[in-house]
Amino acid sequence: MDTLILSRMQFAANISFHILFPTITIALGWALLFFKLRYSRTRDERWMEAYRFWVKIFALSFAMGVVSGITMSFQFGTNWPGFMETVGNIAGPLLAYEVLTAFFLEAVFLGIMLFGASRVPNWLHTTATFLVAFGTMMSAFWIIVLNSWMHTPQGFEMIDGVAHATDWSAIIFNPSMPYRFFHMVLASFLTVSFLIAGVSAFRWIIGGRTEGVRVALKTAVFAAAVLIPVQILVGDMHGLNTLEHQPQKIAAMEGNWETQSNVPLLLFAIPDDAARENRFEIGIPNLASIILKHRADGVVPGLNDFVTADGEVLHPRVAPVFWSFRVMVGTGMLMLLVSWGAAAMMLRRRRGVDGLPKVMLYALVGMSFSGWLATLAGWYTTEIGRQPWLVQGVLSTKQAVADVPAPMVLSTLIAYLVVYVLLLGVYISVIFFLARRASQGQPLGTGIEPRGAKSTHALPAE
Repeated sequence: MDTLILSRMQFAANISFHILFPTITIALGWALLFFKLRYSRTRDERWMEAYRFWVKIFALSFAMGVVSGITMSFQFGTNWPGFMETVGNIAGPLLAYEVLTAFFLEAVFLGIMLFGASRVPNWLHTTATFLVAFGTMMSAFWIIVLNSWMHTPQGFEMIDGVAHATDWSAIIFNPSMPYRFFHMVLASFLTVSFLIAGVSAFRWIIGGRTEGVRVALKTAVFAAAVLIPVQILVGDMHGLNTLEHQPQKIAAMEGNWETQSNVPLLLFAIPDDAARENRFEIGIPNLASIILKHRADGVVPGLNDFVTADGEVLHPRVAPVFWSFRVMVGTGMLMLLVSWGAAAMMLRRRRGVDGLPKVMLYALVGMSFSGWLATLAGWYTTEIGRQPWLVQGVLSTKQAVADVPAPMVLSTLIAYLVVYVLLLGVYISVIFFLARRASQGQPLGTGIEPRGAKSTHALPAE
């Protein structure tokens, strides 16, 4: 493995770890705002109980996201200097906008949100919660703008090998940005819905059957049941946009080598890049053409169209894109099945959470971090699918990599992986530790309990 491959692996490890936490905070801020608004309207203490527990998870996730984001940003200089040298005139301002409009907003009001529940008026605390939630959304917006521009660059000109902005509105609202932004935001809301549902189901199983757990579980299940069909629709629209602007990525996702009509949707295959064919195909006839072209005889581009006359391959490695796409879709289908099943059981005879059998509660616990799996699989699909380009048609990945000895990159990659595995294990352990203590009515000991707040002890198991 040379410096290029190792640098790609290192950046993938860093961004894979980092993206887990913004995926939670983007939507969890809005979930907290919902809990707080419900409390402000009804003065029902169960909504504040839910708020007090989940604001601790938000604080933990926010801290992990900030730290891992700083580490990731260093790699632009250490591993990928060609990126900033070539497109820094565009990437730099977009990253600065994220700091100015989002990070500062979160940093200023986060303290009020975490510590001010009993120290400031209720309206001010609610406003602080809104501004933190809005800040996380703005942070996602600017990062997705930059990432989308790298896939579908617009509004610039190249002068002496350097990109210069000519139209910032075209840069910001580039062709793939709306689809990519809404797809990511919905992924975040689904991640949080299943996290809240899974942890709440865990608390319910171990006896923490408080009213706060009940409303959090019910809210999360119905939110997931409503959002997953919307995500499927937005994902389809995103796929059609990708077909228009990055047909080689769609060809890799479908494992389609030749441009042809009546293309099957492959459920299983082993793509062979060397032989430029698939082995052991199992597919549904015509379905890929129907999905992508909305007719059975629709022509779908093939990977062999993206090989130059001198043999240079201008499409990604097929197997990682092919399989990560199927992991994403498969996880989404499982989310649909579980959320609709749980919602149907709650609606049956209007029994609510009491209508969930143990098998469904355990299923929800098992799906607690399913949003992470789907998000990472989708991220790998879109980012590996962009190869060999770092900025589509402008800058290749090999042109941007630093001239650093491969052993040095390998040593730091191993160090990152060890630290990240340990931190991820600790993060998940802390979430369930807090869930256990809250279910037992014990103080959480985090320092963010509102002054004068009363512990809510578990109700007797039913």
